[in-house]
Amino acid sequence: MTTPTQSATAAATPERAASTPDPAPAADAAAAMTPGAAPVAHGFPSIAPVPFDPEIAPILEAMAAAPQPPLTEETLPLMRDGAPAFPSGAEVAAGLPVTAEELVIPGPPGSPALEITVFRPEDPGPVPLPILVNFHGGGMIVGHRSWEHGRVADLVARHGVVGVNVEYRLAPKHPFPAGVEDNYAATRWVAEHAAELGGDASRIVVMGGSAGGAFAAAVALMARDRGGPALAGQLLLCPMLDNTNSSVSSLQYDGIGTWQRDANLLAWRCVLGEELAFSPEAPAYAAPGRAADLSGLPPACIEVGAAEMFRDEDVDYARRIWAAGGTAELHVWSGGFHGFDMYAPGAEITRAALASRDSWLQRILNGADDD
Repeated sequence: MTTPTQSATAAATPERAASTPDPAPAADAAAAMTPGAAPVAHGFPSIAPVPFDPEIAPILEAMAAAPQPPLTEETLPLMRDGAPAFPSGAEVAAGLPVTAEELVIPGPPGSPALEITVFRPEDPGPVPLPILVNFHGGGMIVGHRSWEHGRVADLVARHGVVGVNVEYRLAPKHPFPAGVEDNYAATRWVAEHAAELGGDASRIVVMGGSAGGAFAAAVALMARDRGGPALAGQLLLCPMLDNTNSSVSSLQYDGIGTWQRDANLLAWRCVLGEELAFSPEAPAYAAPGRAADLSGLPPACIEVGAAEMFRDEDVDYARRIWAAGGTAELHVWSGGFHGFDMYAPGAEITRAALASRDSWLQRILNGADDD
């Protein structure tokens, strides 16, 4: 089940849609994929795209009929300041058998404190509960944890877990490594204070969609490399993993869909700066697709639409986890555009995706998929 808050959140994101134009000539596609060339956005597909699911395609048509201003570094502050107010954690919890608590916790050493929202079942019982630590989407350049209060509170209500929604610093004002260090610090704090939260430190799953999925993957890498905390799983929803923007799918969704190629190029420039923005030498904690070693990671569930630009990098991440002897479950939803579950909560593709997501969580939280 998806809550109304989730749907409202998606509608307010700075993502745009357009009907599918004819693809660019093959020469344009070849030039765009030339190694070492700085990627560009043409505003139309360089390679013929996978069609959108017919049930949800009208959503994109409606969005294209009312386009939002272009997303640029100059307009980012206006989009942040002009974003509508979303319900607080308490307001979201009021409609569910869930409570909400706002906390301020220490940030990384030498950095500002962090705000988190903690959701718990109204009647948690005496046994410590699993914990979901969520990082919101927004390309690492926009967004707020309140965008995803509905998603987190809904999971808390249905799975009987503790849900922690994290606020982190955004680029370009705070480029890498600010955001990922904030999210790692929050995860460490949650693990160290799990008992106070009513949670079980041995059953922590990090999760997020889009940029949040990138942060979840990066936190899993950092926890492995830094000796903890131990994580039970990583739930990566259409994660933003590859800064090079060189895959076939990244060229198929240039100018169409929700999160488009031009916005992705902007996001990586803001996060990494011009020199590293699209470089294969970018740090793995910024772009987890750059990680040379994907062994020793907690079980992953990777979910992505077949009709979005992150498809190929997400499939490749799952493939590389398997190649390293790790555990990954991959779901590629035919015709799904980026964030389809948020934009189309009542669609059949969303019902199927949520059911698969719930199944994975149940198996991970009950220890059935433990290596």
